[in-house]
Amino acid sequence: MMLDNHDSAIVRKMPIVGLVVAVVALFADQVSKYIMVELVMRPDGISGTPFYSSRIIEVLPVFQLRMAWNTGISFSLFDSGTTLTIVALIIVQSVIMLTILWFMWHMSGAWMQTACGLIVGGGLGNIVDRITMGAVADFLDFFWQDWHFPTFNLADTCISVGVGMWLLDALITRPHHKVSNG
Repeated sequence: MMLDNHDSAIVRKMPIVGLVVAVVALFADQVSKYIMVELVMRPDGISGTPFYSSRIIEVLPVFQLRMAWNTGISFSLFDSGTTLTIVALIIVQSVIMLTILWFMWHMSGAWMQTACGLIVGGGLGNIVDRITMGAVADFLDFFWQDWHFPTFNLADTCISVGVGMWLLDALITRPHHKVSNG
């Protein structure tokens, strides 16, 4: 089967770097969650999710692994856990992911393709959790004495790094428009 000119133009415009980064980010996130939820943190005799686990694994004096479930958004905002809230969050996240995919399709440089791919892969990882487990599985816990940063996961890290790259691109590498006074 041969591609016609229209099909080959679509293939040329495909954001290959961004799509590969998104797939790798999604895969790494889901593998890390499977390991933590199913192999490390799940208590004996418990099959459903979300579940409570008292297990804490100290990795460094300021970093530990502990199971937390987020039915809300960042920092547990809108954390009611009701079916309506979960469905609404899945819809909102899906619209955001489609918007970022649209941007990714229109970005030409590898830097911005990577940024968009990280955001999409991380966002999809958290959407998969909401659909399959009813909440997002978080387990990375940084702390100092009694203060704890909100527990997070690899998907959140990918999203944060992607947004950071996007902001750096906007602030540093893009030409700035000057306002004229006249």
